[in-house]
Amino acid sequence: MYQENYNQVRLEKGMYHLANKSFLQALEEADASSAYENTPLAGLDAYERQLKRFDIHVSGVNCDRVEKFFTTTESAVLFPEFIRRAVIQGMEDAILSDITAVVSWSESNRYQGCALTDTTAYSTTTAGTAMPVSSILESATVSTIEKYGRIVQASYEAVRQQRLDVFALMLRRIGKQLADSIVAKAILAMKNTANATKTTVTTANFAYSDLANLYGKFKSFNMKVLLASPAVMAKILVMDQMLEASSKDVTEIRLPFGTKLINCSQMEDTVLLGIDTDFALEQIQSSDVILETDKLIDRQLDCIGISVNVGFRVLMTDAIKMIQFS
Repeated sequence: MYQENYNQVRLEKGMYHLANKSFLQALEEADASSAYENTPLAGLDAYERQLKRFDIHVSGVNCDRVEKFFTTTESAVLFPEFIRRAVIQGMEDAILSDITAVVSWSESNRYQGCALTDTTAYSTTTAGTAMPVSSILESATVSTIEKYGRIVQASYEAVRQQRLDVFALMLRRIGKQLADSIVAKAILAMKNTANATKTTVTTANFAYSDLANLYGKFKSFNMKVLLASPAVMAKILVMDQMLEASSKDVTEIRLPFGTKLINCSQMEDTVLLGIDTDFALEQIQSSDVILETDKLIDRQLDCIGISVNVGFRVLMTDAIKMIQFS
């Protein structure tokens, strides 16, 4: 019976240290989600079924407290994954997914991707004439992947009586801040690329026409996103052309020609970045979010490291355009 599968999984610390396999993947191998199709547990992953097994409620009216994870030695094994998920949820609140075209994984902290050389015009060719060439070759530059991390101090005695949803909220905030620092690195990579073709605009004369002109600079690409600092965002929102767009009951703000406008605190007040998010930026990771799992399981929360290794590479330079304010 499917009810017996998740109840019989043996949970142990070693499940976090398997080569090329995450804790969730190890759980799924022991208790495959596919076995729960058309059952009351359909839609839960292997970790969520373990929470159900130990009657741990991480949200809602009956939300448990941190100490519930440590009722047994096996249920304690679930605690690092709870923290990891809360941190990742916070990271997903940042705009990384809105500006990244693709996420690549690297086995080392140095990454050499590929580059497209595609300058010859696309046109008809006559019989007997060599066709124009588009080259996809190894990139001439190597991207460095950097470590972003944070030490979290929270003794078990101090947090054991805290509700899990409140504790998760604190972790989400840490994840969001961590991701925001990563976003700043992504913006720097795009600014460095777009600097050579930037358009200079005087701050006093900044107008909607400048946004339209920026949009027009995208030839074979499309300006799908415009990144602006809060101060510049405010200037755009009070433009007459934005009144209709701002009055609509929508969850996101778009310029009249369709570009999504994103308020980004990592942007400087002196620049605007237009991006074709399908082609501009590659995010490179050599690790997922890393936690000191053994300490967490043993309730040694006094000094826990949370880190992730991330880098960025611009894929196609013409997919990024910039306005520089003077």
